Amino acid sequence: MTSVGIHCLFVEELDAHADALAEIMAETVQDGAAVGYMQPFSRADGLAFFNEQVFPEVRAGRRRLLVARLDGKTVGSVQLITALPVNQPHRCEVAKMMVHPSARRKGIGRALMHALDAEARAAGKTLVTLDTKTGDKAEPLYKATGYRTAGVIPGYALDPDGKAQHATTYMYKTL
Repeated sequence: MTSVGIHCLFVEELDAHADALAEIMAETVQDGAAVGYMQPFSRADGLAFFNEQVFPEVRAGRRRLLVARLDGKTVGSVQLITALPVNQPHRCEVAKMMVHPSARRKGIGRALMHALDAEARAAGKTLVTLDTKTGDKAEPLYKATGYRTAGVIPGYALDPDGKAQHATTYMYKTL
């Protein structure tokens, strides 16, 4: 039997998870996920992303980083951006929800999103927003966890392989 656990990382835990997070991101981008990066994307690229962009925001208290562990191995992550403009103290954003391709279809994404909701509530937030590639395999997951579509923007970004543009769907959830 597999055991999935979700944990919001403390600042002192970031460095210990850096390599696993870099691998998850590299494999996710190489698998075609539209998370803002282009192929080829290496573990070194993922490590730079977390060390230079994510970890400083977590240390500053502007972002929370949740990780999913399956049978003791880190296999997924999602970020909750809590520091937004002063006229939006009630809102937060979901960023970079990723599950390692080898660990998909095991309820990990759903568990991450439920834990993210709990973190948002604990932070006093009442509205959560996100955007996702229109038609992506994550879109039904977001709908199943209570997110509603606000709108679609065509030609929003390039696919990770650079061959085509895709639309993005903006979604929200009221807590």
